[in-house]
Amino acid sequence: MSEDRITLEVKQRGADQIGSRNTKRLRRQGMIPGVLYGKVNKPFVVGERELRVALTGPSGLHGIVDVVIDGQKTPHHAVLKDYQRHPVKGTITHVDFHEVRLDKPIQATVNVHLAGESPGSKMGGVVQQVARELSVEALPADVPEFIEVDLSALQLGELLRLSDLPALEGVTFLDDPETVLANCTSPRGLEEGAEAEGEVGGETPAASVEGASEEAAADEPQAGE
Repeated sequence: MSEDRITLEVKQRGADQIGSRNTKRLRRQGMIPGVLYGKVNKPFVVGERELRVALTGPSGLHGIVDVVIDGQKTPHHAVLKDYQRHPVKGTITHVDFHEVRLDKPIQATVNVHLAGESPGSKMGGVVQQVARELSVEALPADVPEFIEVDLSALQLGELLRLSDLPALEGVTFLDDPETVLANCTSPRGLEEGAEAEGEVGGETPAASVEGASEEAAADEPQAGE
């Protein structure tokens, strides 16, 4: 969570800048088309470098961005709604922002990060991340950059659920509390070894009983002795 805000200056996109041909021309000039969604949707263009700086700020992709259109004095408080990347180059080709009120909660999807070392992994277990995103509701300034899941208490054969996470001030989790975030399981080879050991251990008593029966039979007096 962070109250740091970044100002992003954009230019309103006119009718002559809309359409696939015009969009390609803008991208060749280093400009990225986008839309600011709100009561009135506002198409705009922004420099690729300026946009990259805004999206890699201290608050990450969930930070509040003050969008300034054509040098207007009053900024539009917004959060990132969506963006598209070039399939080969990886560069951003389109971006959408959603205008928000700072005093009204919003819903957002936040990434899950695993942290710490599981005691179960020290015993040969394998930690698997099950949930990679969580839905939250919070004021725009309180939306966390990510949700950290502490593995330091995860034992072999156990699960970590959403209900196991400590509460975050100002943040409401919207997913099912029973949502599994991570688990620690035995490797397949280790499980097979344990099963084989159990089978051998189970046969030993039977062999001992059989041997004892043979010894008892040998000790019994034979007819005619």
